[in-house]
Amino acid sequence: MWATIGHPAGQPAYILLTFKVSSAYTRRNAMPALVDYSQVSDVPALALRGISKRFGGVHALRGADLTIPEPGTVLALCGENGCGKSTMLRILAGQAKPDAGRIEMAGEEIDFSGPQAAIRRGIVSVTQETTLALDLTVAENIYLGHRMTRGRFGIDWKQTMEAAQELLSRLGLQLDPACPVRKLRPDQQQMVEIVRALSIEARILILDEPTSSLTDDEVDALLERVRRLRDSGVSTIFVSHRLKEVFRVADRIAVLRDGRMVTEGPAADFDRDSLVEAMVGARHEQLPDRSRRPSTAQPVLRVRELTVPHVLRKISLDVAPGEIVGLAGLVGAGRSELLETIFGLHRPSAGAVEVEGRPFASKGARDAIPRGVAFVPADRKLQGLLLGMSVRENLVMASTACRHRARRPRTREEMPVVADSMSKFRIKAHSPDVAVTTLSGGNQQKVVVGKWLATDPRVLLLDEPTRGVDVGAKTELHRLLMDAAEKGLAILVSSSETPELLTMCDRIGVMYRGEIRAVLSRSEATESAIAHYAGGHR
Repeated sequence: MWATIGHPAGQPAYILLTFKVSSAYTRRNAMPALVDYSQVSDVPALALRGISKRFGGVHALRGADLTIPEPGTVLALCGENGCGKSTMLRILAGQAKPDAGRIEMAGEEIDFSGPQAAIRRGIVSVTQETTLALDLTVAENIYLGHRMTRGRFGIDWKQTMEAAQELLSRLGLQLDPACPVRKLRPDQQQMVEIVRALSIEARILILDEPTSSLTDDEVDALLERVRRLRDSGVSTIFVSHRLKEVFRVADRIAVLRDGRMVTEGPAADFDRDSLVEAMVGARHEQLPDRSRRPSTAQPVLRVRELTVPHVLRKISLDVAPGEIVGLAGLVGAGRSELLETIFGLHRPSAGAVEVEGRPFASKGARDAIPRGVAFVPADRKLQGLLLGMSVRENLVMASTACRHRARRPRTREEMPVVADSMSKFRIKAHSPDVAVTTLSGGNQQKVVVGKWLATDPRVLLLDEPTRGVDVGAKTELHRLLMDAAEKGLAILVSSSETPELLTMCDRIGVMYRGEIRAVLSRSEATESAIAHYAGGHR
């Protein structure tokens, strides 16, 4: 069986799992079942005790503990990026060995020699990056490898499809097992990964940021399935930076900070403020009040009747200096495509863009940067960073790209810019020359934003600026963007998180199927008003 595991550099690594499969999988009429682990005892279902782990000079975990008291518990593991969550989960999944400490399941101390050993114990991970084979069917992904039902002449496709259908039905999923995974929505693909985990009798399911790319409706569906798993006795370790989801689904909450477990207990013992305080400690900042008068200055960015066939339809908007304008709307409404078109990544069929009163017809970064237009894309790993390069190289990449045709190292010239960015953005890195992949997600996002602010832009376009970022880093990024706006930067930001837009923005444009349905002032903008227009109503 081929499986995907998390790699330290953030990239998937493929390994061949060669573990013994019970005869139930090899019989012609095999039908994997959800195992009932709901019998409660005084011995914890899972306990990680005194876990320590170093990576070079970085002490990722410092004697951390984690407990699932009984089967069927949903435990939310919370903490800032870089607090040690990923390291602890990798140790639990057998992808890394602890330097000290022990793991116990049902009172028995176990030592995972690798991911195969963890899977044999029923510990399975589902990450935010899909690991499915998109061109294979749902059933093929669930039973990928030698676990498919076999007959005399090879795979018995009828039995395999029936087995997959029964497993899907047990979770209330109305999916065709013969459907190629590529045709499924993101939330449905996530559920196929979860079903695949259950098909090998998962006892502990690790969900690492499973909702980061989902719409509100898709999140609701996913959380409902997590509740069903709880009722079947499957324990879930749920990791999400969206605290609203944590309180909706978690039975218990555990908080890591600086590699130590600072608190753990029933979810009912926490509220948002106490949880944030536990996560970030005394460093938590309150954002300044964003209330300000409407700008009377001439717009820095002016968009008129911008049209891209089948994507955008006659979009018009203005952004003044010092103003933050938000873009709200469901996935597929055209928010990302609008930002990309303004920056020059798509060619419009009609309409015009002006920057500082002059026509702006960009064909990409080399045209946009000299005109003072910067763009922070939604996917920092694929579009925002060069993961094989250092923090320093990433920070200066945009500001030097158009200045020097041949990109040669100019360390002496670049270091003041790098030092200023790392200080201003509070980027946590051992040194500017470490690979950007060694940074936490929040610090990587700060590098992306810092890279573009280093170009001294007049207009900043941001797409999902805090996706996958913890509450502390999110507050820091919001503060930096507000400070930049106070200094006259015109900001156009797209986000699927309505509270984020309500916190930062002076005005919010709500998009629906490639159109702007409404532009709401700060006093008019509410979650219900935004949801009304995002649903297509006028």
